[in-house]
Amino acid sequence: MSDSNDSPVQAPRRLGTGRRLLIAAAAIACLVWLGRFLYGWIVYEETDDAYVSGHVHQVSPQIDGTVREVLVHDNQTVRAGDVLLRLDPLEFDLEVRKAEASLAQAAADGSRAAAAVVEAGARITEAEARSGQAEAQVAQEQTRFDLARINRERNRHLFGDSGAVTQSDVDMTESAFMGAQAALAAAKANVAAAAAANASAKASRESAVAQGAAARAETASDEAAVADAKRKLAYATLLAPADGRIGNKNVEPGNRVQAGETLFALVEPRVWVIANFKETQLARIRPGLPVEMKIDAIPGAILKGTVDSIAPASGAQFALLPADNATGNFTKVVQRVAVKIAIDPGTVAGIEDRLRPGLSVVATVRVR
Repeated sequence: MSDSNDSPVQAPRRLGTGRRLLIAAAAIACLVWLGRFLYGWIVYEETDDAYVSGHVHQVSPQIDGTVREVLVHDNQTVRAGDVLLRLDPLEFDLEVRKAEASLAQAAADGSRAAAAVVEAGARITEAEARSGQAEAQVAQEQTRFDLARINRERNRHLFGDSGAVTQSDVDMTESAFMGAQAALAAAKANVAAAAAANASAKASRESAVAQGAAARAETASDEAAVADAKRKLAYATLLAPADGRIGNKNVEPGNRVQAGETLFALVEPRVWVIANFKETQLARIRPGLPVEMKIDAIPGAILKGTVDSIAPASGAQFALLPADNATGNFTKVVQRVAVKIAIDPGTVAGIEDRLRPGLSVVATVRVR
């Protein structure tokens, strides 16, 4: 009887103790959660508006052309300088040959102009020598003319005054005078002719010099044309600008492509994280703070990093159409600012190939 009377009394006690333990455990759990929340709120700043970023090159040709050969495929790893694509080089090779032929013609014209300058210089030297000879002859004929004039005048006086000379003597001196006068005129004409020849030779030299300058200018122009044609021929081979992997391949052999048209995307292996923090979180974020990152595509992996830098303006300022808040209807929107986070290379060992630009990230910055 005593056992049956004791059991109803002890059961409620055990039930009350269990309830108290449950309440105490719940309270402890709430305190732990609250403590962790407060600790995280004080010590960390976190955002899930973060993404893996990297250098993505939009590879495009610099000339128009027809694709002859594509040497890569999607997701292929390439090295800087590897050949990605070749255009048909025929039209560019023809341009090179045409430009080189024009350059050769300009060089020949320049050689002819230089020879003409030398020839004109020789003609000038010859004309100057003839001019000097003609002037000397003028001086000589002038002397003979003066002597013939004096003899004529003397014989005229002698014949008229005293008859000391005969008419024949007078005629002879008259004839000599006329001959000397004609010779002097011829010598002066030779001087004029020599001067004209000298002027003509100088004009020819000036013309040859001008032709030489034009030929040199044409040569320079043709040299530039040859260099440009060779540049276009070189651009017919499209090279990888950096190490990386090919993506977004958008070309096949036989396609006609235009300059600037995107044919491939080349993604470099080096990546970082861009985390967009609210402007209210920026007060405690500065370069050099440690960061922990979780990537949705790599469950269980926790990457370490460091705040590298903070963007100079909010994302809205870099938008294609920035918001205009100078209106009557204004709603305050919390802005976000991009923070660049450098990833510690030691924490990505073994998962480098799984890090790709565009992957979602949860970034937690330790601010205390």
